[in-house]
Amino acid sequence: MPYLLDGDNVIGSARGRRGTAHDRDALVREVSDRLRRTRARVVLFFDGAGAGVSLGNLSVRFAGAVSGDEAIVREVGRTSPSREAIVVTADRELARRVRDAGGIAITPQAFWERFGKAASTTRREEKTVDVEEWMNWFSEQEAKRKE
Repeated sequence: MPYLLDGDNVIGSARGRRGTAHDRDALVREVSDRLRRTRARVVLFFDGAGAGVSLGNLSVRFAGAVSGDEAIVREVGRTSPSREAIVVTADRELARRVRDAGGIAITPQAFWERFGKAASTTRREEKTVDVEEWMNWFSEQEAKRKE
């Protein structure tokens, strides 16, 4: 069953604003780390143009000329059966459209809880990253740069 992540919305719901390219890269790393211990398949969608990439069970796609929401709804329609597509978003309108197309919508918080802590490690000790803590840290760093 594929998870379809509304990448810009996941970043925006955590940060309260539109994400940067750096935020997108960080989200890709975070999702990739969390998937290493699973067989889950994730397609991460971003608005706009960009080069897609496949990293094992994680695929990154850019919506191009259509909105990310539209690209996600189209992907739900291509998933057979559509009820197996799980869309991760905090956008209520997109969640409604996904349900109307036969898919399932869950919140970013539910997705993070389902996949536990990140699997990244160092040589000396295992380290995990709490997404909310990570987002707060980056928000603080950006605020410091603006001062």
